[in-house]
Amino acid sequence: MGGSTHAGAGTGLTFSFEAKLQGLIGDLADARIGATFNQYRESDGDDAGPESPGIRRANLLAYVGARREAPVLLVAEAAGWRGARYSGLCLFCERQFSDADPELRRSSRHPRGWSEPSATVVQAAIAPWHDSVVLWNLVPTHPRRDENPHTNRPPTREELRHGEEWLRRVMDVLQPRHVGAIGNHAARALGPEVPAVRHPSHGGAVATTRGLRELMARWLA
Repeated sequence: MGGSTHAGAGTGLTFSFEAKLQGLIGDLADARIGATFNQYRESDGDDAGPESPGIRRANLLAYVGARREAPVLLVAEAAGWRGARYSGLCLFCERQFSDADPELRRSSRHPRGWSEPSATVVQAAIAPWHDSVVLWNLVPTHPRRDENPHTNRPPTREELRHGEEWLRRVMDVLQPRHVGAIGNHAARALGPEVPAVRHPSHGGAVATTRGLRELMARWLA
């Protein structure tokens, strides 16, 4: 994909932003990204009911809408089953929903909401800058193995290519001043000019935390 760390400052009217965001989420719900499960349209597994995809769409609208002025966009790999599959949000799991984000609702039947280790690491790392950062998955839907809802798999080349198209739309809506990558897939898609940190999975928590805090301090000091 290539590009720079600067994607332009947001100057559009509020209506334009909301219209673009609603259009993006509506189109994403209709999308088919390779063989991934589209949690914004489809329902199975531990979903609380047929309303669950709508809850996830509403969560995404509320999350991004509340950060329309956020200067930072961090791009991760793909939706995971413990995280975005049920929360609708990148590296932000149901267990982390709190009174601080009253518009965010759980969509699963889990009594406390699902918890994702990678989301826990990333949210803790960016906590001081929580409202200044939008997290987005390069592949926004859920790659899973053999239709099993409680599995993750690496996205295919085709899915990553489709994800790059969605990422361009997200960047057009948000117009972030700074863009960073979390993990190798996002780093390759964004290009060498965009700073990258390790993904927190598979023993990467310490490196991810250190890298994200360094980026935030540099960009938002």
